[in-house]
Amino acid sequence: MALVFVVDQNRKPLDPVHPGRARFLLSAGHAAVLRRYPFTLILQDTKPDAEPQSLRVKLDPGSKTTGIAVVNDTTGQVVWAAELTHKGEQVKAKLDARRGQRRGRRQRHTRYRQPRFANRTRPRGWLPPSLRSRIDNVLTWVARISRWCPIGAISLELVKFDTHLMQHAEISGVQYQQGELAGYEVREYLLEKWQRACAYCGAQGVPLEVEHIVPKARGGSNRVSNLTLACEPCNQAKGTQTAAEYGFPQIQAQAKQPLRDAAAVNTTRWALYERLQATGVPVETGTGGRTKWNRTRRGLPKTHWLDAACVGASTPETVQVGQVIPLVIQATGRQRRQMCLMDRYGFPRTKGKGASTIQGFRSGDIVRAVVPTGKQIGTYVGNVAVRTRGSFTIAIPAGTITDISYRYCHRLHAADGYRYQKGVAVLPPHASKAGVPAPQL
Repeated sequence: MALVFVVDQNRKPLDPVHPGRARFLLSAGHAAVLRRYPFTLILQDTKPDAEPQSLRVKLDPGSKTTGIAVVNDTTGQVVWAAELTHKGEQVKAKLDARRGQRRGRRQRHTRYRQPRFANRTRPRGWLPPSLRSRIDNVLTWVARISRWCPIGAISLELVKFDTHLMQHAEISGVQYQQGELAGYEVREYLLEKWQRACAYCGAQGVPLEVEHIVPKARGGSNRVSNLTLACEPCNQAKGTQTAAEYGFPQIQAQAKQPLRDAAAVNTTRWALYERLQATGVPVETGTGGRTKWNRTRRGLPKTHWLDAACVGASTPETVQVGQVIPLVIQATGRQRRQMCLMDRYGFPRTKGKGASTIQGFRSGDIVRAVVPTGKQIGTYVGNVAVRTRGSFTIAIPAGTITDISYRYCHRLHAADGYRYQKGVAVLPPHASKAGVPAPQL
């Protein structure tokens, strides 16, 4: 079960506590709620007797979603977990739209500014805004967790694929290539490259075999450019034919693509690694093959936060996931820089931005509204969109509630550029022994 973060009167992080203990501290008046997401208490009058035990925050960075887990190395317990969804694709789409608007002025009788890219220089370590947004999201949450939880170490999946192992898997005499991890790097890369489906029939959710596009009997090698994934019927039907002879010449062409995707992922993670090292906290690194090996050995299902819990060689032999419910975090941004909305021709169609704070509330705040009378009578909890007239709109899971006066609203969580919701718990590995079917890997 996920624990509750606790800080003392000076906001120094203490040992996380069981939710039952947290309820007792709140009901007895010994603590107050400091934050809702993640749920954090601040002690009022109780002083801890011992120093808190250091925990480890583990990260599994991804292009769209990053898994985060706080693990106790001594007991193997997952203290807290989250899945952070990035907005890198939105950043890229908005930059493309802005570039299109600016370039479109050339054909219209409106103000046109000549491009100024020629007089700009990129600093060392420059990354595109979409990739920098992903790194900043992860760094933000590492800093936040460190403020509310005693973090003593960081584990990071530094590279998803070991390109040296993929290119020279047949080389002998290298210990790490002949160890228990042999084959995991190549298979993980192939799963990503072929979208976890059979390259020939497109079947998903079935056992997949690593298959040679040009069979070894026909002179093919074990290089990753000659490997793909196939289900057992397709692999048997193909036999000793090449992919082109089997009727799939496009597979042979796709297999010759360079390792651009793997290189892009590795570049982003190296930038994150350097930023994490600058925090002064010891950083452990691992590969995607090691993560999958750890997870499959412990019988855990495939999720982002469980991948994070299995990053690195420091993963305990037993990972206690219990009924941990991960926090699903989605990056949304705080405000828009655009002064007003435009029509399809690029002309302003709204007034300029007004005050961002209305009656103490800002758009994006999570509020509880208790409406005693009228058509909207009831209690609503959700994100608020403020209006200058003081009549707000609240977004709840069932839809939107309009025309709610600010007098009925109470802020639970200030807008911080993220949206939150509860995830789904997983069954522990021993659940199948008790008659409960275990999750499918």
